[in-house]
Amino acid sequence: MEGLHRGEENYLKAIYKLSNGADPVATRAIAQEMETKDSSVTDMLKRLAKKELITHKKYYGINLTETGRLAALTVIRRHRLWEVFLVDKLAFSWDKVHDLAEQLEHIQSPELLNRLDEFLGFPAVDPHGDPIPDKHGKFNIKPQELLAEAPLSEPLRIVRVTDDSSDFLQYLDASGLRIGTQLEVKSKLSYDQSMTLSLEGGKELHISEKVSKQILVVEL
Repeated sequence: MEGLHRGEENYLKAIYKLSNGADPVATRAIAQEMETKDSSVTDMLKRLAKKELITHKKYYGINLTETGRLAALTVIRRHRLWEVFLVDKLAFSWDKVHDLAEQLEHIQSPELLNRLDEFLGFPAVDPHGDPIPDKHGKFNIKPQELLAEAPLSEPLRIVRVTDDSSDFLQYLDASGLRIGTQLEVKSKLSYDQSMTLSLEGGKELHISEKVSKQILVVEL
């Protein structure tokens, strides 16, 4: 949806994230996500409701309308395509692109977005493995599981990370864990659920449960 302000787009994206696409969202949760006051959220929600992008029922929370959902997905699509461009074409590392994509995602040109998608070869995921919605707001998501829940001694491949903070991504780089890395879970400690991994080339790595819950894999 064209004609939205940067702040409006950011709120729609935040509501979509908090709602998992469909669940009602509390005003307080939005305030925490946006790091602002409840009163500021209330003012923005009134603007979004006036544009018929959300519905807001007292005691039931906030929901995106279909128009609002598609607007949020358009922002997400822009963000993830720009991340692909920055990594694949400009050689930025995957821990450096989020903030840059936050700026680029507000360029409201459908033609530019479609040409960017075509130029990149219609990628299905961004550099962190997050799925990219197509121009109709549809995702092509294949079955995945948390590394924390993966079976022992089965060949696995990393396909997504759910924490895209620079600190976490730099930790993964230093550990040799990236999108596409193949590994096996060799053992898991019942005490703290930490695990030992065997990576390609025979390297072994011990990771915490916190890390294993931020990594999604598929069985090979």
